[in-house]
Amino acid sequence: MNGQTLAFLPRHGRDHSHPAHAVNYRANLWAMYALGVRQILAPCACGSLQPDIHPGDFVLLDQFVDRTRGRSDTFFDGPVTHHISAAEPYCPRLREAVLSAAGEGEGRIHPAGTMVVIQGPRFSTRAESEFYTKMSWHTVGMTQYPEAILAKELGICYAGIALVTDYDVGVAGDLLRPPVNVEEVMKVMHDNTERVRDLILRVIGRLGTERDCNCQVEAEQAALSRD
Repeated sequence: MNGQTLAFLPRHGRDHSHPAHAVNYRANLWAMYALGVRQILAPCACGSLQPDIHPGDFVLLDQFVDRTRGRSDTFFDGPVTHHISAAEPYCPRLREAVLSAAGEGEGRIHPAGTMVVIQGPRFSTRAESEFYTKMSWHTVGMTQYPEAILAKELGICYAGIALVTDYDVGVAGDLLRPPVNVEEVMKVMHDNTERVRDLILRVIGRLGTERDCNCQVEAEQAALSRD
């Protein structure tokens, strides 16, 4: 597209046979890196935790909270020690490109948001969801960790584009709201597939191969010298 070679990888497999907790995130990110990919646009489905974020909205993530467990979340298990900064887990240059492209299309996009990443495959309890809402987190999902950090370890620019598919249970303390279900999630995803695709294609049309961000530099500086 526009003289650029693109790579696409469905993180859950072609038939969604790998649930979020069982996805081999390291293999996926390494495959991208080995192909020469240095910029990743990563759409994902999520639930809303706040009353002003609605199904069909996009949330351009700038932070996450990790509540997963047991996932292989680094390429550096030794002997090389690697301490990647996670203060800003998403590439600011790529986020700006998404925001700029989103302004050209229809639909509402929230320019920033924190996703709490849960283990899955189950959805949240009402108590968990209410806690997340009270913590002022914006969305809940299952795939952004460790995907975003693995990209950062490799020096890949990464933008998380979250499509809101449902109101998580307990949002805004509304205990009368029916709990999220798979049918609801899949319907919203199906209804918005073209919007997600069109947004990504608009972003790609704006991107070149030059990167003036610090993603690569931070990855190189994170490895401790053994001298």
